[in-house]
Amino acid sequence: MHMVIFGAGYSGQAIGQLAAENGFEVTGTTRSEDKLAPLAAAGIAPQIFDGEAISTALAARLSTVTHLIQSIAPGVAGDPLIRLTDAEGLKRHMPQLQWVCYLSTVGVYGDHQGDWVDETSELRPVSRRSMERVEAEQAWTLACAREDLSLAILRLSGIYGPGRNTFMNFAKGTARRLVKKDQVFNRIRVEDIAGATLFLAQAHTSGIFNVTDDEPCPPQDVVTAAARIMGVEPPPEQPFETAELTPMARSFYGENKRVSNAKIRSLGYTFRYPEYRTSLSDLWNTASGKITLK
Repeated sequence: MHMVIFGAGYSGQAIGQLAAENGFEVTGTTRSEDKLAPLAAAGIAPQIFDGEAISTALAARLSTVTHLIQSIAPGVAGDPLIRLTDAEGLKRHMPQLQWVCYLSTVGVYGDHQGDWVDETSELRPVSRRSMERVEAEQAWTLACAREDLSLAILRLSGIYGPGRNTFMNFAKGTARRLVKKDQVFNRIRVEDIAGATLFLAQAHTSGIFNVTDDEPCPPQDVVTAAARIMGVEPPPEQPFETAELTPMARSFYGENKRVSNAKIRSLGYTFRYPEYRTSLSDLWNTASGKITLK
């Protein structure tokens, strides 16, 4: 089995490392020469992919690929891999391809005023980036249907994990407790993204799946929990309405929903980190415990 991960960044590298540990040959692409060595160290054969052309070296790797993970965000021109392969088809480049996974976002659901959503819920994307994700999901669905390929679409919530978590914000002096009435978010540990992807890949499972934790909650609660674990005072609460935020950061608060992960759990996947408190304790007791507060 040979897996290729287009866009082997934070989530993609975690997926590739777990897949390599479970017997897959893994190829991962990056735009940056600086990322080649870290990918190799994770057991992933690195390749440069700029989103514009498939190099001769990458094409040679693709010839034996059986499992494809697309983790590159679309832009206004659409999904870059679909754009490159649509005319000839995916199997023209990957003749042994059997299973495709597209990493999407729970942002496609948009705003549901805090109500629960599942994979059958209406899509109400608010931001341009979420609209682009809906378009990319549709493009991958059509492309895989044309070539009779199994397709799993994973809708991910807010991603965190080693090296990218609330403790890091405390270390940088940027931790804040922004309060917006009734606002909740889901989140997901990067290790569970990897675990869920491999779980579906090994069985060639098709469908749309929310990959998210069990416990949507107000964002300030996560900051408070992290401060408690660290033994420090949490930052003061700030009203969302008067806080200084970038337009992108503010846009996240325009979507309020509780996302269910019942579908993938019903297939037998067990989340390692189903809620944030245990997950934060785990992070603090491992590498994150080495941070220095400013």
